[in-house]
Amino acid sequence: MIKVVAINGSPRMEKGNTAMILTPFIQGMVDAGSDVELFYAKRLKVKPCTGEMHCWYGKAGECIIKDDMELLYPKLREAEILVLATPVYIPLPGEMQNIINRLCPLVEPFLETREGRTRARLHKDVEIRKVVLVSTGAWWEKGNFGTVVRIVEELAEDMNVEFAGAVLRPHAFLMKEDGELTGDGEAVVKAVRRAGYELVKEGGMDQETLERVSRPLISEEELRSRYNEALG
Repeated sequence: MIKVVAINGSPRMEKGNTAMILTPFIQGMVDAGSDVELFYAKRLKVKPCTGEMHCWYGKAGECIIKDDMELLYPKLREAEILVLATPVYIPLPGEMQNIINRLCPLVEPFLETREGRTRARLHKDVEIRKVVLVSTGAWWEKGNFGTVVRIVEELAEDMNVEFAGAVLRPHAFLMKEDGELTGDGEAVVKAVRRAGYELVKEGGMDQETLERVSRPLISEEELRSRYNEALG
């Protein structure tokens, strides 16, 4: 059974748009036979990295900071897939950024050059083989996810593991009306669940499935008009 760790970085946790996408994605992975553990960044007491690099130059693989990352590290070492789920802020919520920075002890302190870039790799006792991004945003275009996607792509490269793709939902708030999923919202949720299933069962997510997740729900002009009218 494939073990998965999913981290929801939304400060709104279960009530956020990120959870609206992450929940069916996890269900799809479970449908495909995986074992998924979900953590909320806001519930974890994780301090910022101090940059002392004890985990490299002191005792390799051990973080000098004692907080809730001590609970997360063993789970991460056993997981084959890491799912990072976050809304687009500027660029990430603070709690999520802290967790990403604190992944450093999983990385072996040995540098090499791959395709012209300085890279590292995970310690041998870390089972992660794929990193996936699940992200939601309020603006219309997928281009708004660019920075967040690059952060996770770079993380995967530095770990020397596969970046297995990004499940992106722009203007996610339009999936609901009066607190209930619209017909379009239900179609998106179905596609997200399919993406999670494909990731585990087939080893990757079909591009057509990801496009169904991200498809526009209204025109860019209409969304911009709604925002500008609300502001006044």
